[in-house]
Amino acid sequence: MLDQVMETEQAPLSLLEKAAKVLGAFEGAQPRLSLTEVVRRSGIPRSSAHRILDQLVRLRWLDRDGRDYRMGMRMLELGALASHHNRLRRAALPLLHGLHERTGQLVHLSVLDGAEVVCLERIGGSDTTAVPSRVGGRMPAHATAAGKAVLAFSDPATVEHVLAQGLRPRTARTLVRPLALRAELAATRERGIAYDREESFRGVSCVAAPLRGSGRAIAAVSVSSCRGDRELARLAPAVQACARAVWRELYGPGRAGRPGSVPPADLEPAVSARAMDNMMGWLRFSEWM
Repeated sequence: MLDQVMETEQAPLSLLEKAAKVLGAFEGAQPRLSLTEVVRRSGIPRSSAHRILDQLVRLRWLDRDGRDYRMGMRMLELGALASHHNRLRRAALPLLHGLHERTGQLVHLSVLDGAEVVCLERIGGSDTTAVPSRVGGRMPAHATAAGKAVLAFSDPATVEHVLAQGLRPRTARTLVRPLALRAELAATRERGIAYDREESFRGVSCVAAPLRGSGRAIAAVSVSSCRGDRELARLAPAVQACARAVWRELYGPGRAGRPGSVPPADLEPAVSARAMDNMMGWLRFSEWM
């Protein structure tokens, strides 16, 4: 046992661990560090520290000014985006639990990333549920209620990007024709709610509402059910009320939107499309780690 402990203690650091130590050197009040100071603070050999610093500069995680290094814009962006992500989850979580208790169904909070939706929260269900979703899991946006809820209140370029990726079927009921998807998005804008009628999984339907004020959607709240269209109609008001409550929790009552209103270009939500893309890139990187 002692030999195993000693082997663990003497194991060489991975590249990721070395990079973390280099970044950790910038903690504290001093915003600029030289290579010598990074080596002293991190304990990483000079040659390795120099290579890692150069790579971090290329990735915009650090900036170089002469012989000194400092935190780069990428780090500032990620810090702000992580803060927003945590704020969104904190605001939504009790309301998602309330929606689950009220409906008895599986509840998701999802955001759009390119042509896919990413699950940020999953409340309810079990390992044997008919919906094999997980936090961090991805699904094609055109085949999900959450994806259609966000796409319906997105800019036209976002919709065109999804169409350009191809509308691959997941079940016999998936919308795979661009005209059909456009018509469904128009109907979603009109009623303020989106449906997935066994388009992702056979025997499972879903209803979703966009998380938005009077502008573009930044996320969607959804509920899954195995009981058909009548159940979706019953669940829709509760899902929509939950989405509005989450938005009010985030931005206050003055930002509530009207169902069916077209998102004006000059009224952007607090998180821009570019910021959401950056956040999703960070989520993919975190998942890989």
